[in-house]
Amino acid sequence: MTIVASDAIALSPGSSEPAIGPLLRRWREQRRLSQLELALRADSSARHISFIETGRSRPSEEMVLRLAEHLDVPVRDRNALLLSAGYAPHYSETPLTDPSMGTLRTAMERLIKGYEPYPALVVDALYNVVAANRGIMMFLEGVPKHMLAAPLNVMRLSLHPQGLAPRILNLREWRHHLLAQMDRQIALQRSSELRALYEEVAAYPVPDADRTDAELDEPVAYFALPMRIAHDGHVLSFISSISTFNTPMDVTVAELAIETFLPADSATVKYLQTADM
Repeated sequence: MTIVASDAIALSPGSSEPAIGPLLRRWREQRRLSQLELALRADSSARHISFIETGRSRPSEEMVLRLAEHLDVPVRDRNALLLSAGYAPHYSETPLTDPSMGTLRTAMERLIKGYEPYPALVVDALYNVVAANRGIMMFLEGVPKHMLAAPLNVMRLSLHPQGLAPRILNLREWRHHLLAQMDRQIALQRSSELRALYEEVAAYPVPDADRTDAELDEPVAYFALPMRIAHDGHVLSFISSISTFNTPMDVTVAELAIETFLPADSATVKYLQTADM
């Protein structure tokens, strides 16, 4: 469960805007809000929002943060908005390996360890693994070493034909779920790096149909889409759950997500509780 250090991730667009107006307008249009709708949410006026977007008015630091909150702008890009308005960044970006992050690292490790024998991991904004528990090891068995080189990327590992893809029995369904998840994240973050990852994994080959030769002995009424994966002669089914931190005050923390895999049927529960992990 070692925390893996990741390089700094630049999720904002590569070219910086000279002023806050074009940036604010871009975020507002992306959220499909009119100037009036944004003004009502931020307790302002459409006239003031228009003046900010056209450069006729410079918003206060408080107003920038308020608008960013109502536009659901990611923490990293809130700093970019502040800089474009002439203010210092409001949110720090502290590496996970920094001593000040010790409490966070310990808490995450305790959380995913407590989830054993069920799989759990922590990923950054580009789905690179920064921590994982022993339950994840069952997914890695038989995967070529070059696929496991750092940084280990969950999307590549899941969808690459040399990764988990051949063992995921409902690959087409699971692939659609993963790509839709990435697409929603791209819409929120406008990340060129995430878009490049999406285009890469979306181009991986897929079977004509999901495999039906390993059905369960008894039908299961799944409450969410499971990932059904072959492991050591068994078919294991997992429901994925993703958690993020509430109101993060640091860019690094804001971009972390804890993914846990909940057994989706009694056969998977029984196997995991008796298997030697």
